[in-house]
Amino acid sequence: MKQKIINKWHVLTGGFFSYMFDAMDITLLAVALPVMMKELDMTMSEGGLLGTATLLGVGISSIVVGWYSDNYGRRKALIWSLALFGILTAAIGLSPNWITILILRFLAGLGLGGVWGIIAAYIAETWPAKQRGRAAAFVLSSFPAGAGISAFLASVIIPTYGWRGLFIAGAGSLLAALYIYFFVPESEVWKQQRQERQQKGEAVNVSISEIFSKDLIKITFFATLSASFALVAYWGSTTWIPTFLIKERGLDMQTMSIFFLILNIGMFVGYNLFGYLADIIGRKKAIILSFLGTTITLPIYVMSESSTALLLLGPVYAFFISFAGLFGSYFGELYPTRVRTLGAGFCFNVGRGVSAFSPFVLGFVAANYGLTIGIGICAIFFFLAAIAMLFLPNTRIE
Repeated sequence: MKQKIINKWHVLTGGFFSYMFDAMDITLLAVALPVMMKELDMTMSEGGLLGTATLLGVGISSIVVGWYSDNYGRRKALIWSLALFGILTAAIGLSPNWITILILRFLAGLGLGGVWGIIAAYIAETWPAKQRGRAAAFVLSSFPAGAGISAFLASVIIPTYGWRGLFIAGAGSLLAALYIYFFVPESEVWKQQRQERQQKGEAVNVSISEIFSKDLIKITFFATLSASFALVAYWGSTTWIPTFLIKERGLDMQTMSIFFLILNIGMFVGYNLFGYLADIIGRKKAIILSFLGTTITLPIYVMSESSTALLLLGPVYAFFISFAGLFGSYFGELYPTRVRTLGAGFCFNVGRGVSAFSPFVLGFVAANYGLTIGIGICAIFFFLAAIAMLFLPNTRIE
């Protein structure tokens, strides 16, 4: 029992730092993009395509890494994911041109997308149901922490070493991989389930088709739909908010980085408070409340013109962006152990893949109508995500 308690805390710690570096490496592009576009003479559409390439890689990885995790273990899959995206992100700092960066962002996305689903499965298999919402929310609240770190590093590194030095810092994910290697054991629930199937003479290896079986297809469809709407809104807005603050609100690079950092502090607080709320009122209700909050606050934020209003409203809007943390406990509970990483990861990361075109489309909209209109449109997709959630079941929180 004592070892089981120690293991769940190692999972919590390892998961937090793994997803923190995942978030940092993803958002490095957003905070560096204004400088990159200027230096490499990129158009708005070309800048958006870099975000699109990343999210396409993420979408594909949901199937590949989820299948690998359910067949060969959570631990191996997490270590390989961290190593892959860390090395490839650092390589962007040595890239000679836009096309090389585009390719590297796609390949890094193949590693970035695997982390969320593995962590969701780990939490579901090591933490009791009555604590699972807050545990998953805490671990996945490392996303705004990672995004905040990327903003801080941008303010420190870019003025002195340029955007290339910033991407080299992405290799820090290798530290998380080492922690997982030395301290985080394989999931006992996963090992036990696999052994039981072997003893019964049942098929051990997982097939992708299982999450589309008669019992699971409705869950897979609506969970993916909700995640897709939410992530279209999130990535469409997040990719362009730093550029919006500089180009349309007149902030300099360092001030923008501070604003973006404070925005992510609001998100960190929201993740954890919504995690506690989810353990009280249920995951589904908490997720819907999160979406309604972003639907209302995002348009107010982007229509604000004064620096003071942007500084204050940024963390208020971000407070409600807690759905990714809530999805971590909710999606993990929707699927049985056998296909947990594949199912949860598929719904969330295919949503990321669908959202891949959001930065590019918003770049096109911004070129014609401005970033205020482009980012404001994302509120509609947050509302549609809430509607899709109504078709999914509640999960136990005892």
